[in-house]
Amino acid sequence: MKIFLCVALLALLYKPMVSQEFSFGDQDLWEVNGTSHVFERFEGKESLSPFQSQVRLKNFEFFTGILEYDIYITPDRGFPGINFRIQGDGNYEEFYVRPHQSGNPDANQYTPVFNGLASWQLYYGEGFAQAVKYQMNSWNHIKLVVAESTAEVYVNDMNTPLYYIPELKRVPKAGSLGFNGGGPAAFRIADLKVTKQSNPELKSQPYTVKPLEKEVIPFWLVSSLFSEITLQKPVDLSSDMKKGLEWKKVNSENIGYVNLARVAIGNGQNNTVFAKVTIVSDKDQIKKLSYGFSDRVKVYLNDQLLVGGHDEFTSRDYRFLGTMGYFDDVYLRLKKGDNELWMAVSENFGGWGVMGKFDNLDGIRIK
Repeated sequence: MKIFLCVALLALLYKPMVSQEFSFGDQDLWEVNGTSHVFERFEGKESLSPFQSQVRLKNFEFFTGILEYDIYITPDRGFPGINFRIQGDGNYEEFYVRPHQSGNPDANQYTPVFNGLASWQLYYGEGFAQAVKYQMNSWNHIKLVVAESTAEVYVNDMNTPLYYIPELKRVPKAGSLGFNGGGPAAFRIADLKVTKQSNPELKSQPYTVKPLEKEVIPFWLVSSLFSEITLQKPVDLSSDMKKGLEWKKVNSENIGYVNLARVAIGNGQNNTVFAKVTIVSDKDQIKKLSYGFSDRVKVYLNDQLLVGGHDEFTSRDYRFLGTMGYFDDVYLRLKKGDNELWMAVSENFGGWGVMGKFDNLDGIRIK
């Protein structure tokens, strides 16, 4: 009986691992979307320069475990990275490096990609990027330890995680694996090793993602797409402008934003959605709303245009990233009863989002 119990316990503790190495010398392993790529032997390694292409492993899926690869880094501006848990075109988790930001807080980036849109303007700072100095004009080793909903990033130092990702933003689901270029041909990928493991060990001290603050608008109703041109003139909302829209409810994430790319797929001039909520006030009053957006916004209360704004990449100066936060305030003149707050949010690139937070909820509620 004791032997049986020990065997059973060991079976529970055992974490099966399957490791595979994939050579870039065997081009038949890879599916390439794009023409700007090079397979070649470089600096002693069979390598791939993805350049402006996306490269996927054929007939392969990854869910949890360890991803390791070498990347040849130069000081050039670029964003070469690995895509994992790919769910068809344009939906995956991504980690990439920014060699031109070596040593800076945004030297790399974890971001989810929804419907083809990476959202680094929404997901930045702790848990999404970390300062590190790369070895220039040399091979650097990257390791990602991916659990079901969390992950760790290692760069060159394989003993100490560079940072911990407390929440992978996409729904955990197995998917394919690959790389994207995002920069000059100087960057090269080599020596991909994948270890599938059901419960990979994370060295970082886990921490719980903070819950949504009660003053934050907890959800938005998001409309179907339309062209930003229709709102070019500064006019109040009319019944014709609101006609025929379809709506989806999207909950705010823990930091307070709604990632509009979860439900909206921009195409050409159709780059705008409305995000709306109803504010129920117990009396006539003025309430301060702090809000954020990416990339452009027009704010309406009870169909009246209040304010607009621009937050695009480099729109304020050449270093401005267009990151989103509670950087703007508007004072809402609420009437007793229902008040409709509408925000028309237009996207360029880098993240499509909206967020709002009241100083307090005294005398109001969101429905």
